[in-house]
Amino acid sequence: MTVPTDRDHASVVALVECALVELTHEAVGAVFVSRQVGRSTRTQYVAGDDVGEQFQKRHFDDRLGWHETTVPRRTVRDELITQLTRPAEQADEGAANESDTFVVKPVRELQTP
Repeated sequence: MTVPTDRDHASVVALVECALVELTHEAVGAVFVSRQVGRSTRTQYVAGDDVGEQFQKRHFDDRLGWHETTVPRRTVRDELITQLTRPAEQADEGAANESDTFVVKPVRELQTP
């Protein structure tokens, strides 16, 4: 899915809830990639337990490298909703034309630190 999206808030919340269920019950991870002029970040979320209350958050920044932490479900939910509902930013002159993206994919396909 590209971001910003034309989905309404309720639709984005439903999408995030479905993604969290999939992360808990399948060997998949959620990935949000943000691109800005001269910089990109990648945030990956993978279930950290069998009940879906804890998640591994892996954040990669071109400038700072990888950072991993364990976060509760509520934090993952709130971060994803915020990322997927933010409005389009005004592009600076010379900005990359690539959109931010959100995808759920098999864990084996995720980049690792």
